[in-house]
Amino acid sequence: MQVFLLTAVFLIAVCGLIYQLLAGTISSYLVGDSVYQFSLVIGLFMSSMGLGSFLSRFINDKLHDWFVLVEILTGMAGGLSSIVLFIAFARIDNYTPFLLLVSVTIGTLIGLELPIILRIVKEHNTLKIVVSNVMTVDYAGALFASLLFPIILVPQLGLVRTGLMFGTMNVAVAASAIYVFKDRLKARNSLLALAVTGMLLLGTCFVYADNISTFTEDTLYKDEIIYSTTSPYQRVVVTRTKNDIRMFINGSIQFSSQDEYRYHEALVFPAMASAHSRRNILVIGGGDGLAAREILKFAEVEKITIVDIDPAITTFARDNLLMRDLNKDSMRNPKTLIVNDDAWKYLENVPEMYDVIIIDLPDPDNLSLSRLYSKTFYRLLAGKLARGGKIVTQATSPLYAHKAFWCIYNTFAAIENPLFKSDTASGTIYLQPEAYHCYVPSFGSWGFVMASNAPFDWQNIEITVPARFVNNDFIKVMNRFPPDIARVETDVNTIDTHVVKSYYEEGWEKWAL
Repeated sequence: MQVFLLTAVFLIAVCGLIYQLLAGTISSYLVGDSVYQFSLVIGLFMSSMGLGSFLSRFINDKLHDWFVLVEILTGMAGGLSSIVLFIAFARIDNYTPFLLLVSVTIGTLIGLELPIILRIVKEHNTLKIVVSNVMTVDYAGALFASLLFPIILVPQLGLVRTGLMFGTMNVAVAASAIYVFKDRLKARNSLLALAVTGMLLLGTCFVYADNISTFTEDTLYKDEIIYSTTSPYQRVVVTRTKNDIRMFINGSIQFSSQDEYRYHEALVFPAMASAHSRRNILVIGGGDGLAAREILKFAEVEKITIVDIDPAITTFARDNLLMRDLNKDSMRNPKTLIVNDDAWKYLENVPEMYDVIIIDLPDPDNLSLSRLYSKTFYRLLAGKLARGGKIVTQATSPLYAHKAFWCIYNTFAAIENPLFKSDTASGTIYLQPEAYHCYVPSFGSWGFVMASNAPFDWQNIEITVPARFVNNDFIKVMNRFPPDIARVETDVNTIDTHVVKSYYEEGWEKWAL
């Protein structure tokens, strides 16, 4: 009996933490601002668990029946939570109340579980031993779940099936308890019927999980979905119409095949054309191969290293026929090396120096991305830049996220040039940054920041490769800004403050409908 109950505690702890991680992850994917969303979810769950513990004092008898009932309800609520949240976001368009409902419901049920189990186990041992055993197993289950979730569950099952699987596990615990406690249950048949119903519902949803995901995403993405996956890092969806292919990461558009050439020429050409050498190129992000396509137009290129953390994107860009046509097979070019690693970790370990470093990352809308727009990261990049080299990054919209754009510029301007040492005569010598922008229909007004460790004149940059958008006439005006998006003073972005994220959210919030 006691072994069964301690095993049940372990499984219950695993399930409970998985439900919290699911709610936090889904909210981060759908709404953004992962720190706020996880803080909100954890706060709601913990306070609701306190509520559940308080309510348990009113359960005075039929403890075994209550335990089974709570397990079934927890399994059904937790198992269906991912589906409820996705549908609330995509179909009902009223996400936050449903997040509150899901978190409070599951949290309250989890809060009921442990006090009931403690009271049942106490029948077989002293209180000291009971509390020690139950809490030890509970915490061990939480650790197991926290490791299992990002390493195995999300990559292999996805969010919907993960919720359903662990909901089924909760109901299976209840079904096992019905057998173990068969002589103590007052409503055995009713509980058994409810457990079977829960199993059938969750099992059916598990089988049709892909259809459920399609049902919700059909609202979020109006066009035909040709590829979708949930990696450990993000939700990737690719859509297609007759004349357009679009990639979305966590719901935000990354490119449209109709106009992506504008963005990628603007990102690549100024840095490549003005660098002293173009033999060894580093691309951070850019797993779609579109920046590499533009880089390969320069005949001097000998090697392109693409460092993108997510193999879900690089594999799709390398193998999908539509993407291969779009990126001109840049991901299969002998000059291209694909590295699936965290850019920061990669740069700390690689000994190479690069002639041009191109940063093609999503906007800094969360902390994991904001750190790659920080002074510390830019200093690391500057140390990997060959003499006369260029670093360039996409820098969000100078119109929609005005302060965030200039924060990126000001952060580059604060980086010491590693090729020169400070002395009392000249003082510290910094990188030379240049801000520029263009119009990309899918994004609107879009900005870029380029930095050099050697003096250069923007007006003397010459484009000598085939171009559809950025030619020698247009490039001369790209670094001119009208008064409403002119440079402003901002704080420098650091890995401690992450001010660029705050500026970004503040800017886009003004334009939210």
